[in-house]
Amino acid sequence: MAADGSVATRREGAVLRITLDRPSKRNAMSHEMVDVVVAVLTGAATDDSLRAIHITGAGGDFCTGADWVSTNEPGGPRPRTGDMVRRIPHTAHRMIELVHSVHLPVVCSVRGYAVGLGCNLALAADFTVAATDAVFWEPFLTRGFTPDSGATWLVPRLAGLARTKRMLLLGEKVPAAEAADWGLIHRCVDLSELGDTVEGLLERLAAGPTVAFGLAKQTINYAQRTTLTEAMTQELFSLELSCRTVDFKEGLAAFRQHRAPDFQGR
Repeated sequence: MAADGSVATRREGAVLRITLDRPSKRNAMSHEMVDVVVAVLTGAATDDSLRAIHITGAGGDFCTGADWVSTNEPGGPRPRTGDMVRRIPHTAHRMIELVHSVHLPVVCSVRGYAVGLGCNLALAADFTVAATDAVFWEPFLTRGFTPDSGATWLVPRLAGLARTKRMLLLGEKVPAAEAADWGLIHRCVDLSELGDTVEGLLERLAAGPTVAFGLAKQTINYAQRTTLTEAMTQELFSLELSCRTVDFKEGLAAFRQHRAPDFQGR
């Protein structure tokens, strides 16, 4: 177990676990926490021994967003003009991009509040499983400023435009069951089932064809911003690569032998 900047990380077999570990602040993310998550995800992107990533929060909440309170204390040091435009693309925005694009399946488990940056972190994951007590909330406009960290890109693609305006313009809180119904998240389960559900999903993903998972994730993301013809062309490149993997050969052998495949992630 390694802890740095209120983020705890550990390896369990082929699974990398990242825990936002600042429960006294309901896991509100400081600049240092974001930097740690970015560094860990950057390392994971080139680690061939990893096959899945799990992100969660310590205590009763997932993440209540960026720690705007601590960074805007009255009398505290004031950032120079242009600070956000200069800094955030390399920090919070980079974190969201990495979760969305890394060639490994990313699973978030959520209980309690997922707010602002925390909400978008959960929505950027490939699979988010939430307990029934979870709430997804984009309160930017209710605080007088505009949405950030991918909210205007993620929410419309997952929930549609009308629901996006409810979340972003009206600042409506979305309970986990409704979030699952909208397609914002993968599943909503009882709190008592959250751990087992997430572990079962991680076990399945970590035992899968990791290279093909990564290529498929990249292709799905690419298809959201292009034409059908271009998407099918990208599919062909991914297919060509995935058919050269060890796991493709194992999948064919398992099919012929009427058994479950034993994928190696290569």
